[in-house]
Amino acid sequence: MNSAPVFAVVGHPNKGKSSVVATLSQNDAIAIALEPGTTRQRQAYPLSVDGRALYTLVDTPGFQRPRRVLEWLQAHSVSASDHAETVRVFVTQHQGDGRFTDECELLAPLVDGAGIIYVVDGSVPYSAEHEAEMTILRWTGRPSLALINSIGTDDHSDTWQAALGQFFQVVRKFDAVRAPFEQHLSLLRAFGQLEPTWEHPLAQATEFLSDQRRKRRQQSAALIARALEDMMAYREKRTLTLDQVAGTNDADLAGQLRQRWYRHQRQREQTLRINIEHLYQHQRIQRQEAELQWHSDHDLFSEDSRKHWAVGKRYLATAGFGAGAVSGAGIDALTLGHSLGAGALVGGLIGAAGSYLYGDRLALPALNIGVLQDGLKTATFGPVQDSQFGYVVLGRAVDHWWHISQRNHAGRDLLDLEPADHHWLESLDRKCRQDIQQAFDKRRKGRPLDDRQRQKFIAAIEQGMVAYEDWRLNRT
Repeated sequence: MNSAPVFAVVGHPNKGKSSVVATLSQNDAIAIALEPGTTRQRQAYPLSVDGRALYTLVDTPGFQRPRRVLEWLQAHSVSASDHAETVRVFVTQHQGDGRFTDECELLAPLVDGAGIIYVVDGSVPYSAEHEAEMTILRWTGRPSLALINSIGTDDHSDTWQAALGQFFQVVRKFDAVRAPFEQHLSLLRAFGQLEPTWEHPLAQATEFLSDQRRKRRQQSAALIARALEDMMAYREKRTLTLDQVAGTNDADLAGQLRQRWYRHQRQREQTLRINIEHLYQHQRIQRQEAELQWHSDHDLFSEDSRKHWAVGKRYLATAGFGAGAVSGAGIDALTLGHSLGAGALVGGLIGAAGSYLYGDRLALPALNIGVLQDGLKTATFGPVQDSQFGYVVLGRAVDHWWHISQRNHAGRDLLDLEPADHHWLESLDRKCRQDIQQAFDKRRKGRPLDDRQRQKFIAAIEQGMVAYEDWRLNRT
């Protein structure tokens, strides 16, 4: 791969430059503030995939005295042929000059060969005061692209588009906070067309980023599957002496273990959230957890969560029949096929009936106190008694994954996770439904998944994620 391209993000103060850098470099640690002057020195942010830098974004201070700079350039230039060299001389001569500190910081990477990403706020009217800084940038002779990043609600992008088109080779609207992933790739392709030496490395960059996105979805599916395996089979245990057994009320003991079981499950779900956030390089959400909270009244164990994320009886009957038939097939195998498939049929009917009975309520674990052994008894709470708990966890996990996968790294708003109003799992094919149900049934019975079953479980969850993406796309 050729040398990784460098892009300097430049413009007037407080117009969204740092937001653009955060999004295009997938770095949510970049300071973004409302007051101008947050960025005082240029700072490079490479975007790397598998240890390979694909390109680098340079965040720069905003122009402070563009008219003064342009006056100097015009006074020291003989013809258009020396414009780029005149800019270089200006930076060299004014390094350390407090009057032009910001201008030198933003022009230095351009003198060194960076491309230009010029950012304006399309929610404010265009004014001629920007023409001095745009003229300076044109003097550098570097490949240039202008982004209209509307920060407010008003829209003056048409006049900006007309003005910017006179100075820059490509002009695009780009919402740094909400732009979809495909727009990121589109910008890279546009730059590849402007600079021939960047065409190949940027084509590779788009390929690597697309492949990274696919891998992250697969890895997220594996993380969700592992969490579901843990949560479906989890037991909260407490060992009691005879004196403790005699002095403890079963209802009190059940209440204590229930609360500890609830706490563990909530923490395991929280760990899953953080793992997926880190996978997508959203580090800041973990450090400031207030940015991530479920919509009020939708706790993991609330009736509202069951209502929104559990599946219907018809779905459970279909998925339960398939899962039960798999285990019932063992009867046919033991009888060398002489049962004529009766084992699979009986197993399927039992699985479907059991799933159907649990269809409209979330059945939680019950307290179990074991037999006396060596003067001790073990009380357990868990695992879950039906599969609806798994569907609630799965629905919440996929919804959280989708929000994180779509969230740009410039986002600083509250991540509000509201329930969906339609169960997207219904669009899954029967095989995927059965693979999910079979995994739930095995784990709630305390039986481990073998490697083949686990891979089928992960693949089915990933198909569920695709179905959720499609549902979201068709919803808007």
